[in-house]
Amino acid sequence: MIRIGANPIGWSNDDMQEIGGDIPLETCLSEAHQAGFVGMELGNKFPRDAATLRPVLEKHGHALVGGWYSTELLVREVEAELEAAAAHATLLKAMGCTVFIAAETSNAIHSDRSLPLSARPVLAKGDWQQFGARYTAFAEAIQAQYGLQLVYHHHMGTVVQTEAEIDRFMAVTKNPVHLLLDTGHATWGGGDPARIARHYKSRIRHVHCKDIREEVMQRSNAEDWSFLDSVLAGVYTVPGDGLIDYVRVLKELHGYSGWIVVEAEQDPKKAEPATYAKLGHANLTRFIAQAGLA
Repeated sequence: MIRIGANPIGWSNDDMQEIGGDIPLETCLSEAHQAGFVGMELGNKFPRDAATLRPVLEKHGHALVGGWYSTELLVREVEAELEAAAAHATLLKAMGCTVFIAAETSNAIHSDRSLPLSARPVLAKGDWQQFGARYTAFAEAIQAQYGLQLVYHHHMGTVVQTEAEIDRFMAVTKNPVHLLLDTGHATWGGGDPARIARHYKSRIRHVHCKDIREEVMQRSNAEDWSFLDSVLAGVYTVPGDGLIDYVRVLKELHGYSGWIVVEAEQDPKKAEPATYAKLGHANLTRFIAQAGLA
């Protein structure tokens, strides 16, 4: 079964909390529900205990889809990572989530507006095996202790940004490390999300859909902007409002069951959240049907 969820980053930015900082959580949840979404990922305004969070979400007809967790497995052992992740994983388990979204951020630069994307870290060839082994062990423990499937979020400004790095990461890890396919990050990273979907179909357990405004991406690449400046300039938008052929991508995911999440981070003063939420949900619903996934 496929369910369509949303990420609150269209209303309030997590890396720059002043962007959308004035928009109440209730507004985000209400507008997302009115747009047709039935689930939400975590954001910085969400309560972090199940007893408080559950009634807030249920009031607006949402399940908790999951939420981002920043790992530091390049610089700390698995046991330390598990201790750091305990509160987050406990919340996800209590809320009935199935996935644990993770990305390595120990040396990432995507949240630093002063650094251009060209300054992002590149992992040395000799470091990949240990990184993969730690991630596999971490995923095994998250599954054993909390019943959650770890899905890795490749991301601009991190060590897993390009399609080649996604391939390398998938090669040095094994089940239960799964992949979060993010169409926007894959495309901006120079990759083909349809090829990634086709190649890793059996290991994809979560999907993020954000589109790319090609002219903004090209300017960002040519002028070497930071990730956050690119976001503020509108590099991302909702599915169907940019260059990605979503039907082509989704056709490669026949048999997929789980959440497909609209996660289009924009400046809410430039892109009115309720309007874009409705557009994104309507477009994605249509693309899923056209791809034969509904």
